[in-house]
Amino acid sequence: MIKVGIVGGTGYTGSELLRLLALHPQVELAAITSRGEVGQPVADMFPALRKRVSIAFSEPTFESLKHCDVVFFATPHGVCMAQAGELVRAGIRVIDLGADFRLKNTTEFERWYGMPHSEPELLKTAVYGLVEAHREAIRSASLVGLAGCYPTAVQLALKPLLVEGAPLIDEQSIVADCKSGVSGAGRKAAVGSLFSEASESFKAYGVSGHRHLPEIEQGLSLISGRPSQLTFTPHLVPMVRGILATVYVRLNEAGQATDLQALYEQHYQDEFFVDVMPKGALPETKWVRGSNYVRLAVHRPQGRNTAVILSTIDNLVKGASGQAVQALNVMFGLPEHTGLEQLALAP
Repeated sequence: MIKVGIVGGTGYTGSELLRLLALHPQVELAAITSRGEVGQPVADMFPALRKRVSIAFSEPTFESLKHCDVVFFATPHGVCMAQAGELVRAGIRVIDLGADFRLKNTTEFERWYGMPHSEPELLKTAVYGLVEAHREAIRSASLVGLAGCYPTAVQLALKPLLVEGAPLIDEQSIVADCKSGVSGAGRKAAVGSLFSEASESFKAYGVSGHRHLPEIEQGLSLISGRPSQLTFTPHLVPMVRGILATVYVRLNEAGQATDLQALYEQHYQDEFFVDVMPKGALPETKWVRGSNYVRLAVHRPQGRNTAVILSTIDNLVKGASGQAVQALNVMFGLPEHTGLEQLALAP
């Protein structure tokens, strides 16, 4: 059994990790930490875990985690880089659901996250955790900086257009218009995510710049080997879970001559969690709610030179905790779908 620790077990991504790992047949939950809830049984805070999780919250210290094979950090930015080095040096593998090890450029990290990076040497060894793009590197990684939710949806929407030989699109004029449910803001008391504030409204945010922008551009460059430029606008939708990314690209001559539906189907034919929908489909967030799937549809309106790719994920599963478990499975040589075969909830 793989002994797993979770640092930050009380937030949305931490509790989602618990939900998934409690049913994982190859995992033993060895430590779940929370500074404010030390000694409290985990199932008292999350009654849905009764009869599945019997341990209590512990202090987030090396002593609490040293018997683990792998530790997940479901914590605010800055926490993982303060603790990851000691764990990695002890031979414990680390999967960070935060942003500490996503951006390779420390100047960019400091610009977007407003704090210095305390582990630049460790950052050099980190593998970017978008499984469908970096599976082989993740397999042998000691430290994985998991991809963010919007970056997961957008990169998987674009990947087939970037890796098939010559470019098929203008990679300097990509537009990603993305919508997310309020759980993407985390489990905290913030005015903007209160029910009475978010309900019956719909708004854009981060238009002048969002911290996921440099991550997406870096990720696209890692996929293609070329620089990409993105216009990225996120929106808040009054629902709990889900992301819908509508991505617009301008096709070049090679792209206009390509059967895009066939391209996407062939590219993702062996990916368990990527579902290319039939031609003309309009995927909805409820089709992936509670699951680790991404559902894609590719359109070319009026047969013109603009393609529209629709990508939908559950931001807490494929956009965070589910992808983290998928990375764990890769790191420990398990089938990727182990513990992740939940279907979307309906209705």
